[in-house]
Amino acid sequence: MPITEIRQAIEVKMDQSISAFKNNLSKIRTGRANPALLDSVHIEYYGAMLPISQVANVSLLDARTISVQPWEKGMGPKIEKAIRDSDLGLNPSSMGDLIRVPMPAMSEERRKELTKVVRHEGETAKIAVRNLRRDANEAVKKAVKEKTASEDDQKRSEAEIQKVTDRHIVAIDQLVVAKEHDIMAV
Repeated sequence: MPITEIRQAIEVKMDQSISAFKNNLSKIRTGRANPALLDSVHIEYYGAMLPISQVANVSLLDARTISVQPWEKGMGPKIEKAIRDSDLGLNPSSMGDLIRVPMPAMSEERRKELTKVVRHEGETAKIAVRNLRRDANEAVKKAVKEKTASEDDQKRSEAEIQKVTDRHIVAIDQLVVAKEHDIMAV
């Protein structure tokens, strides 16, 4: 594989790592309500386990309340039970067909725990990016060994791969800081 293709492929994979990290961050609760918080809740629907977004409309009523509007009449109690049984610590309440999910206020201790979770997720994302850097450098060394690239190309591409890696790690750090700020905001 040519060195330019290695660099392009590694950048795409690092971008995917950051996207996965952003997705993980969206599931971590802040003081505000976020419909993505319920993405991990699954409901049994005619024998299949489906995410809540496929059996109901999930939206925000206000800054601290998520509304869940089931598409079928009989699904309300099942959805309510699934939210209550999830490990999110939420207590939904029914109002006719509409299910309201209020976000409880978080204690200072819980906020600090969540910032630790965010930092851990950030470190995991950085490890993934560094592993991609290692794989790219190994591919470049292999190309040099097979005489499809020169040692000058190797040094140049390793420097460029390091720049791409540094840029992605800075982006991860910025996301971690922003999420910690969201969590600690009262």
